[in-house]
Amino acid sequence: MESITIIGGGNLGTAMAEGLITSGFIDPAKLTVTRRNTTLLASLAAKGVNIVSSNTDAVKHADCIILAVKPFQIKDILTEIKPYLNPQKQVLVSVVTGVWINDIITIVGDQFAIFRAMPNTAIAIQQSMTCINSSNASETQTAFVIQLFNQLGKTVFIEEKLMDAATVLGACGTAYAMRYIRANIQGGIEIGFSAATASLIAAQTVKGAAELLLQKNTHPEQEIDKVTTPQGCTIAGLNEMEHQGFSSSLIKGVITSYKKIKSDL
Repeated sequence: MESITIIGGGNLGTAMAEGLITSGFIDPAKLTVTRRNTTLLASLAAKGVNIVSSNTDAVKHADCIILAVKPFQIKDILTEIKPYLNPQKQVLVSVVTGVWINDIITIVGDQFAIFRAMPNTAIAIQQSMTCINSSNASETQTAFVIQLFNQLGKTVFIEEKLMDAATVLGACGTAYAMRYIRANIQGGIEIGFSAATASLIAAQTVKGAAELLLQKNTHPEQEIDKVTTPQGCTIAGLNEMEHQGFSSSLIKGVITSYKKIKSDL
C-alpha cells in the first residue's frame, strides 16, 4: 500500500498523522488528512501532508482509508464517500469509538477489507495500546494495518466482542493509572518532596515498572518479589494497601466501567 487518507483531522487523526510521519512509515506526500477548516492543520501541511476539505476527493486515490471522526458522523461520511470507494484495492480502518464492523458493512457492503482499531490517548506520543479486529481482510492487509499501528505504540489482535472490554482496560486504564500516579505524588509530598520532584519520581517509576513487564515478559508478582524484603518497608506498605482494599477497589472499578459501557449500548 502506498497512500493513506485520514478522514477527520481532529486530535486523534492529527496524532496518527504526526506519528506516521515521525516514524518514517509514510512519505508525507502520500498522506492526506481531511478537515473542514484546513487552516487548523497548517502544521501538517508544512510537513508536506496533503490537507483537503473534501472527503470524496481524499479517498479517490487512497489505498488505506482511516476513519477518525465522531460516532454520530460515521453514517453520513460513509454514505458520502461510498460512491468513490473501490473494494478491490482499498482498505477501510475505523478508529471510531462504539462503531462495530457490521455497522460499517451495513452502509458500504461486505466486499471491503474492514478493520476496527481502538487506540488510546498515548497515541499522541507513539505509545498507544491499540486493539484491532478485522473482517474480510487478507494476511497482507492485516500485516499492513498491524505494522501501521505498531508505529504508534503496541498492538494486539482481539475478537471484536472484546472491544468493549478493551476500551476499559486500554483506554479507561489510562485514567486509572493517572489516578494511581496522582495518589503517589500526594503521598510523596506528605513525606517531604516538592510536587515537581514527587511527580517526576512517581511517573518515571511507573514507566520503568511497565517497561520491566513489557521487555522481560514477567508477571507483576515476580517483579514485586524482587523489591520486597522480610520485614521491609515495601511489604509493609503493600499489605496496608491491601488491607484498605487497593486491589479489590481497582478490580471493582474496571468491572463497573465495563458494566457502564454495556448498559449504554
